Parts: sequence; structure tokens; C-alpha cells
Amino acid sequence: MFSKKQEAHSTPQAGANTVSGSTFSVLGADLAVKGNLAATADLHIDGKVEGDIACAALVQGESSTIEGAVVAQSARLAGTVKGSISAASLVILKTAHIEGDVSYDALTIEQGARVEGKLTPHMAEPKLAIAGGTEA
Repeated sequence: MFSKKQEAHSTPQAGANTVSGSTFSVLGADLAVKGNLAATADLHIDGKVEGDIACAALVQGESSTIEGAVVAQSARLAGTVKGSISAASLVILKTAHIEGDVSYDALTIEQGARVEGKLTPHMAEPKLAIAGGTEA
């Protein structure tokens, strides 16, 4: 009944895959990073970053500050960003303060968010359609 069984390695390893199959990294509120971050992983940032960030998906906590450009497939921003932002899917939460130009495919801005900069949708290259169904 109380016999010791062999442990199945159920403890997640650092950099382990999440259920969705992608990896993620967390930068805690007590962490300050100076330098650029480039990750194939998803990032959750609660601390301060002084440098550019490039990642698959970015989640920013309310107390977080990013000073640099952000490039991500998707971004959910709740803190302060001082720099340009480029994301396919971008959500700016009501606690966010953005100072910089923003480019996006899909954009949501909650009431109360502060955005100081130019908002520009990504533009797909237009294709010339010729009558008869062919494209040039």
C-alpha cells in the first residue's frame, strides 16, 4: 500500500515543450536584461528589458518595461513599451503604455490603453487580377 515505486520523470525540464508543442521562457519581475533577445520560444516578460525583442509570441506583464523594438507573431502587451512594435496579432491591454510606431495584421486596443505613435496595418502586396481568372 505504501511501497516506494520508481519515480516516473514527471517534473518538467527547463526548456521543456508545452502542451501545444512550443517552448516558452519567463523573465520574472526581479530580472533586468540589457541586450537584444531573440527566441524561437514564446516569451513572458514581467521584468525590464533594454534592447530589441524578436520571438514567436510575447506576453508582457503590467509591471514590465521594454525599451527597444518588438517583433513577434503575436503580442499581448500590458506594461510599458518604448520602441516600435510589429506583430501579426497584437492586443494592447488597458494598463499598457506604448511610445512608438505600431504595425500589425490584427489589432485590439482596450479602452484606457495609451498609444503614442503611428498605427499602420501590414499591407500584403497587391496582385493585379486580369479578367479571365489569371493573375499577373
